[in-house]
Amino acid sequence: MSDRNKGILLLLFSAAGFALMAMFVKLSGDIPTVQKSLFRNGVSMIIALGFVIYHKERLFGKKENQKYLMLRSALGMTGVLLNFYAIDHLVLSDADMLNKMSPFITIILAAIFLKEYVMRFQVVAVIIAFLGTLFIIKPVFSLDTVPYAAGILSAVFAGGAYTVLRVLGNKEQFYTVVFYFSAFSTVILLPFVIFFYEPMTAQQWIYLLAAGMSATIGQFGITIAYKFAPAKEISIFFYSTVVYSGIISILLFGQIPDFWSILGYLAIFGASFYMFLRNNRDLKEVENIKR
Repeated sequence: MSDRNKGILLLLFSAAGFALMAMFVKLSGDIPTVQKSLFRNGVSMIIALGFVIYHKERLFGKKENQKYLMLRSALGMTGVLLNFYAIDHLVLSDADMLNKMSPFITIILAAIFLKEYVMRFQVVAVIIAFLGTLFIIKPVFSLDTVPYAAGILSAVFAGGAYTVLRVLGNKEQFYTVVFYFSAFSTVILLPFVIFFYEPMTAQQWIYLLAAGMSATIGQFGITIAYKFAPAKEISIFFYSTVVYSGIISILLFGQIPDFWSILGYLAIFGASFYMFLRNNRDLKEVENIKR
């Protein structure tokens, strides 16, 4: 099997992990968002700790990378909180698709802060994707739009975290970055959970532990996938999580996306597919020139 196909399979596996995480978060019911987030990050922290110890790496990374690790963790934690809030209050597939705006947000932030050159086709894709979010949100400027705003902001903060990861590059091992993020989030969230703790049933404990396990599978899967193949070649397959979430929404929660939401999905997916095709075409042109 080629490295590219390995990357695709890992990305499909990762997407399933994140879809299951969202499912378990929603199934856990009426529990404070910070409490759900603590479980998600606490489980990831324990698993990532095992990897760090096994590979004899530094727990909290190198001294010169601390500001980037801290910023990535703060942005990522905020993104998770907002995403979980959206999951609790929206159709599951709506919340998932809004969060999938993060690659487009990354393009914008990388252009602003990292001075990365933005191609014309990327600008077109970002505009189409943004219009797609409007179909999903159907803005009416009322309290009903708050969960949608949380979904969009979750993508903004996730995009910020991914932009910082570009700065980090290969300066730290992926399990060190995951451990740092998870430990940072756990330390920040724990006092709030203790203060606002809501008693849980045994079933809710199982759901949230399963959410943490699923999130860890998703996180590790996507990280390893991009070691086999560049994001520009395989990232489109990560959108399969929306298919998983859509099926779960219908079969498990009886939530059927409306016509406008489906149009929004198509617009965002279409913009991603367009970028995927353009990136692959450019890659082939470069390879032909080298030959």
